Amino acid sequence: MITDSSVKSLVKILIGAAWIDGVMQAEERQYLRHIAEEKGIANDPEIKPWLYELVQVKPDEFYQWVHEYLGDRPSNEECENLIQTISGLIYSDGEVATEEAKLLNKLMKIHEDSNQPIANTVLKQVQKLYRRWVEVQN
Repeated sequence: MITDSSVKSLVKILIGAAWIDGVMQAEERQYLRHIAEEKGIANDPEIKPWLYELVQVKPDEFYQWVHEYLGDRPSNEECENLIQTISGLIYSDGEVATEEAKLLNKLMKIHEDSNQPIANTVLKQVQKLYRRWVEVQN
């Protein structure tokens, strides 16, 4: 179920993603305003300062929002939806800045990590320990 707070959180994340390269492009601005209007939160007092660029979103703040939105153990679907939503924004201006590409890579990493069964995680840790042990022995 989509709640008002999750819609606000998602729009905040999109606004933060638009600022990730330090500049909000005109196409990104238009995309964000369209989404906010569509979701009925364009005039929300919490969203408005960021949406109308009265306040710039810092990368740390953005990543905190992503963490709060996804939680500690995001599902496949949550990760995929967030990646698709942010990708739509990033590609809206026809260019992908280095910072935006890094952002997508980080989100893909979160997605990959959330996909790993516990057995695979444990196995990888054991493999690392074994490799370290072999290196010390040589």
